[in-house]
Amino acid sequence: MLGHINSWIFDLDNTLYPASASLFPQIDAKMGVYIQNLLGLDPQAAWTVQKSFFHSHGMTLPGLMAEYGVDPHEFLAFVHDVDIEVVAPHPELADLIARLPGRKFVFTNADAPYAERVLARLGLSDSFDALHDIHALGYVPKPQAPAYASMCDTHGINPTRAVFVEDMARNLIHAQAIGMTTVWIDNGSEQGPDERRDHIDLIIPDVASWLAGVVAELETRT
Repeated sequence: MLGHINSWIFDLDNTLYPASASLFPQIDAKMGVYIQNLLGLDPQAAWTVQKSFFHSHGMTLPGLMAEYGVDPHEFLAFVHDVDIEVVAPHPELADLIARLPGRKFVFTNADAPYAERVLARLGLSDSFDALHDIHALGYVPKPQAPAYASMCDTHGINPTRAVFVEDMARNLIHAQAIGMTTVWIDNGSEQGPDERRDHIDLIIPDVASWLAGVVAELETRT
């Protein structure tokens, strides 16, 4: 079903590396500390604010910007100051992505400096044609519809010939709505309140094992 694909789009966190690496929990904890310091809250109250903005705005940052005038660069520098050594290099994944036909992209609600560090750690620094981050999105993140238009318009992507791979089911709703083939990584990472699954075309356990099958199938056709 993927022979028509010429744009391969991947989320970053808990997608290009496994959720079991526990990198994102570090970021989650740093966001809690930032909100505690910003608003003078205890950890539980800060967590409530954090998750409220996550569910209402798609991610915590836009809510903090709208309600408290938080500087996005300052916030992102603080929350992304984490230990990425918990992520293991993945040369096999680099090889599989290189063998995919067409262009490859990272589409993330994180920022480019952090994403580039993670990609370097994985061994994927040269694997993608472009990285579309939260700054490029104008701080309108996934799962909001303008994020997907921004991604496609900026990079000249025909969504009907694109596949989008994500660990968060709710981030696939608008992707499928504009014609993308949607792939959900069911790895136990946070899904938010959405329980729908009708916007998911494929469910996989991890990227590498799925891509191994995709590449094998595509290469037998050529």
